[in-house]
Amino acid sequence: MKAAFLEKTGGAEVLQYGELPTPEPKHGEYRIKVVAAALNPIDTYIRSGMVAMNLPFPYVPGCDFAGTIDSAGANSSRFKVGDRVWGSNQGLLGRQGTFSEFACVHEDFIYLTPGGVTDEQAAASALVGITAHLGLFNCARLQPGETVFVNGGTGGVGTMVLQMARAIGAIAVTTAGTPEKAALARELGAHFSICYKNEDVIARVKEHTAGKGVQVWFETQPPTDLDKTFDAMASRGRVVVMAGRGARPTFPNGPFYIKNLSLHGFAMFNATPAEQRICADEIGRWLAEGKLKSLIGRTMTFSQAGEAHQLQEDNTERKAGTLSGKIIMVP
Repeated sequence: MKAAFLEKTGGAEVLQYGELPTPEPKHGEYRIKVVAAALNPIDTYIRSGMVAMNLPFPYVPGCDFAGTIDSAGANSSRFKVGDRVWGSNQGLLGRQGTFSEFACVHEDFIYLTPGGVTDEQAAASALVGITAHLGLFNCARLQPGETVFVNGGTGGVGTMVLQMARAIGAIAVTTAGTPEKAALARELGAHFSICYKNEDVIARVKEHTAGKGVQVWFETQPPTDLDKTFDAMASRGRVVVMAGRGARPTFPNGPFYIKNLSLHGFAMFNATPAEQRICADEIGRWLAEGKLKSLIGRTMTFSQAGEAHQLQEDNTERKAGTLSGKIIMVP
């Protein structure tokens, strides 16, 4: 089969494209003919060695996928050959990834693709959707009528947070860097968008909530100033963090306990298959109902994996501003 792969960690130039043996599904696995995969920042962190994992070289990168069941391993009973499916959690913790014509995936990480939902949308919504759902509902227990603030409402996870909040009847507030992105955030479900370049974000949050603060703060960036975050929180508010491995912000203990706040940190790939399936079931339903969509910025082929990784890195690490939406990879 054709695949993008690497034989050592390093810069985007270590990615190769060529022939690898077509994998055979093991006990509890299915082989999937990949139609679309999505590129995420974690893929570039693993490729570079920034996030150290035990990689099975030659290693195929890629967490997310959508495609069709091609064959089944022993004792694999949840799906059947021909089913359209999607999922995430590949290319992690010793598992091979999805930037290949075929990928073998354990049934724990496979979900049925609803009719009317494209493979590109299913793949693009996988990791970011599961991440947003875990943070909002498994960690923060967001309720209808509550207000959630998310930093970067037009980013991958941010777009999911806005739409999921709207889907359950919560109120979403976000930040944007341009009028165009602010308008897009409102289209996705934000009740209010703050321009972080020329507005005082905390003051505007307080103004929008009549001084009460928000019940949930969903931080998609490495946290830097928890004093400001806690200042914007309502009593018994929940702060969710899911980025910034090197971040070491000062912890303002006083306002944290006086307001009865709670702080929740999580990494999507640490969630159990059962926890993630709850997320996937609701994501699938919202995709089918048109309540959830991913913004797709570029579609590239597996043979362009190095170029795609460089584009993702330029925008994640260096804030180049040359990408808006997810990068979708196709055979």
